[in-house]
Amino acid sequence: MPSRHDIVTFHDPPVPPGASPWVDGAGPSPDVAVVAADPAWPDLFEEVAARVREALGWRALVVEHVGSTAVPGLPAKPVIDVDLVVADPADEASYVPALEARGFVLRVREPWWFEHRLLRGTSPTSHVHVFGPDSPEVVKHRIFRDWLRGNPDERERYAAAKLAASAASSAAGEHGMQYNARKEQVVRAIYARAFAATGLA
Repeated sequence: MPSRHDIVTFHDPPVPPGASPWVDGAGPSPDVAVVAADPAWPDLFEEVAARVREALGWRALVVEHVGSTAVPGLPAKPVIDVDLVVADPADEASYVPALEARGFVLRVREPWWFEHRLLRGTSPTSHVHVFGPDSPEVVKHRIFRDWLRGNPDERERYAAAKLAASAASSAAGEHGMQYNARKEQVVRAIYARAFAATGLA
């Protein structure tokens, strides 16, 4: 289990010199459009989760719907975010080929950030974030999701930040990472209140 300190700390390690998180020429998405909440998103998650579980069986320790599409009523980019926990994310041979056989494509490899990997799926569009059992990111994502589900004022605050960031990034021709940076201050303020409410900070 991750420590309380790691859960409440935002780990932003720099990319090591000469390294890139992007696999085979991939890069950040140019699509920063945020759309109205779709009540079908939970069902689409179940489709993605079923494919992941069928591919990995018991190797999928956790398959969880996270991110904005996991919060009813919250506008979002129409991408289903999934946290997948496996025993060892660095052991790509134990899960990547099986997921690729089900249509997912490895796009991101970040061994310097809790061994994070990201695989992209289509029909529906999805991002499967792979972490290990000790990663604090999985706990963070669940706390953020549940806090937004349970606090309508925070949900509205985040929705406003997302829509403003999307509009500004679209106007500037920015990509997804820059969109994320535009709303980061609001995200971290929401996290701070959630951590305080849960007793973690």
